[in-house]
Amino acid sequence: MSISKIKHAAKSLKNFQGIRFEECLDDGEAAEQLNKWLLEVSWEVANKVGGIYTVIRSKVPVTKKEYGNNYICLGPYNDSFVKTEVEIGESKLDVIRDTVNEMKRLGIHVVTGNWLIEGFPQVVLFDIGSAIHRLDDWKGDFFRHARIGIPYHDREANDALVFGFCVFWFIGIFIDQVKRRQKCYVIAHFHEWLTGVGLIMTRLCGYDCALIFTTHATLLGRYLCAGSTDFYNNLPLFDLDKEAGNRRIYHRYCIERAAASCTHVFTTVSKITGIESEYLLKKKPDVLTPNGLNVQKFAALHEFQNLHAQNKEKLHAFVRGHFYGHYDFDLDKTLYIFTAGRYEFTNKGADMFIESLARLNHMLKSSGSDVTVVAFLIFPTATNNFNVESLRGQSIAKMFRDTVSNVQSDIGKRLYEISLKGHLPTPAEILLSSDLIELKKCIYGSQRSTLPPICTHNVCDDIHDPILNALRRCQLFNARSDRVKVIFHPEFLRSTSPLLPLDYDEFVRGCHLGVFPSYYEPWGYTPAECTVLGVPNISTNLSGFGCFMEEHVHDAHTYGIYIVDRRYKSGDESCQQLAQYMFDFSLLTRRQRIILRNRTERLSELLDWNVLGIYYYRARQIALTRIHPEFEEEIIKLANETSSNPSTPVISRSSTPAPHEHDDEGTDDEDESHPPPPSQISSQKVSPKQPSSIDQAFEPSFARPASATHLPLDKQFRAAAVAAANAAASDEPTFTDALDDEIRQITIGKDNQSKLTSTSQTIKHDDKVDFSLDDLGDLDDSHDSQEQVPYEDNKTSISTKHDFTIPDVLQQTTITGNTTSGESTSGAENILSSSNLKDQPNTKSTEKEQS
Repeated sequence: MSISKIKHAAKSLKNFQGIRFEECLDDGEAAEQLNKWLLEVSWEVANKVGGIYTVIRSKVPVTKKEYGNNYICLGPYNDSFVKTEVEIGESKLDVIRDTVNEMKRLGIHVVTGNWLIEGFPQVVLFDIGSAIHRLDDWKGDFFRHARIGIPYHDREANDALVFGFCVFWFIGIFIDQVKRRQKCYVIAHFHEWLTGVGLIMTRLCGYDCALIFTTHATLLGRYLCAGSTDFYNNLPLFDLDKEAGNRRIYHRYCIERAAASCTHVFTTVSKITGIESEYLLKKKPDVLTPNGLNVQKFAALHEFQNLHAQNKEKLHAFVRGHFYGHYDFDLDKTLYIFTAGRYEFTNKGADMFIESLARLNHMLKSSGSDVTVVAFLIFPTATNNFNVESLRGQSIAKMFRDTVSNVQSDIGKRLYEISLKGHLPTPAEILLSSDLIELKKCIYGSQRSTLPPICTHNVCDDIHDPILNALRRCQLFNARSDRVKVIFHPEFLRSTSPLLPLDYDEFVRGCHLGVFPSYYEPWGYTPAECTVLGVPNISTNLSGFGCFMEEHVHDAHTYGIYIVDRRYKSGDESCQQLAQYMFDFSLLTRRQRIILRNRTERLSELLDWNVLGIYYYRARQIALTRIHPEFEEEIIKLANETSSNPSTPVISRSSTPAPHEHDDEGTDDEDESHPPPPSQISSQKVSPKQPSSIDQAFEPSFARPASATHLPLDKQFRAAAVAAANAAASDEPTFTDALDDEIRQITIGKDNQSKLTSTSQTIKHDDKVDFSLDDLGDLDDSHDSQEQVPYEDNKTSISTKHDFTIPDVLQQTTITGNTTSGESTSGAENILSSSNLKDQPNTKSTEKEQS
């Protein structure tokens, strides 16, 4: 896959379904004129708990560019995080102030301010403790409306219920306040089951609000995978109610499933999670919304190779101290690989990683390799304190450094004095016996009778710790003869640590390879972060990141992205494939690794929120169209008004310098200038709508508005949209089908192939990987220009077996003609269309959800 194809893939994502996403990022001008608001609801707004915190935080800048001040984040109040992450203050918007004041009048403590991150978004945080006295009443209301009971002992579910009702109240008052000024379009985006109560109540009470629900990982799926079940082969066979009941999460499962059914648009973060949701939640996703990163934060341009060398030297310093007394290997021939994440031993693939390390150790010893692999396992767990041996090692290493530094200083002074007198110094005059004595003291003091520790901390209940037990079972004890050394670091990395003073980003930059053989990974931020930092990595086809790369990158392994097949191979075969990947990587020279890091970093453009944000934009457009069919007319009107004004071409960032304009070679780094396709949606200003009449005063529950019903779309609008999309597709620019500028340069040659073959003849290796990297020596320059070689771009995508049908959501949920007037509605819609919940609070659902 060439650089131009990477750009083409990124541009295709940006121009998804004829929409030029860059034109929608107008700093909220269009949103302000249309009175369009986005309320993003998550338990992890200014409250770091898990991976969703990274999703929300990194997505804020691009969302702010689209909505401006009409973007508000709703979350729970956590005092410890608010003190450091939120600038508390009264909102400058009247609607927010009036809504918050009304909430306070009802006895709910609400904190407003701005989140201290890029984009500086407005946040509204609800103090759950101030509303806990309403818990029993709200439990009763929730059971009457949704028929879901919450047990008394589940504190997390109780907190989710209180938070959900606070959000529900806020949305109702907020819509009432906004409508008093002019007609509005309000979108509420809920993340995960913890926010599901608010979504369910908002939908059941018929508020004029477009609802989006995103599941980043199904609750039941996470529990089933953690229970060592054959999850993916038995998806259609699980008795869902029984499995949830056995794990005492039936009420949580009901909330998640009800939220997926009640929402207007249901999204998941990957295809593999979409398949899982289809079986566990009985709901196909309408749109897939892959997670991105703020690539600008990690960008180091071409300095990232220097950053790798600097941080690798810090790892060298740690390894010298950790392996004192057994430090008999060459650091220039040492590779650092790592795995990291939540301590889910099976879900995160720690079991397969350790087993593969044992096989890699055997491969390296059998082949006579002089390469040493140091494997780090970063999984935070409960510990007592640092390991004494680990601290002693760093102390001894520091003593050595100080002693040698003093000896060097003395030798320099003596050498200067003797040479200044006109004499050549003898060895005895340079290195005195006193210096030798000091060095001998250090050498004798560094002797040890035990093996280097495999863990840097004292783990609580280490006899039952799964990682330590797996290392013991595989006999990875850091012996002298072992070519694979292991270090279990059961704590988050931080720069203030006395053992390994590195932040996580610095640690990743210093490593050579990231390994994440997860069994259950709906997306996978760890391999994505490795990619944007220019670190090759291994993931699986059961992770969302792996599926995304398989679909969008041709021959991903030549770009340092290796995908282990954990879906259609047995555990033993997958483990052997992983070990083979790591062994083949150990055969690469420094020159080849430099080239591979350069090529890995180029893929970062595909993971930028400025590219992937269009999927969230599309989900919001579909939700608005479903609740406000007239919104589609506004879209077509904007397209017609701007069709005569072509937009300025946007050139994507090049990962390598472009050649001269008249380059005879015509390398692939050249930025091709093509006219962009006509815009389907423009962000130009439109005249504001006339304000609607003042609605009635807010009541806890009011009648469902006519616009909230699932109305069929007008055929005329649909036909116009199809015509516009076809016109945009016909003008799509084409790119030269050429390979990368290094493909010919680094294609593996016969001499190197015979070298690798002879090196590994002593053992049998399956599924040998062709890295497409030639052995060119330990050089530094990785941009030697070569001529282009055409090839066929055959993209691979995740395949399915049996009933694992991937929903074609992009065809079922567009507003360009694929939604028919006979579209089925969910059970919640049938309830709402038949009666008002205020008048009949005990109405039960009479129709089942249509799958």
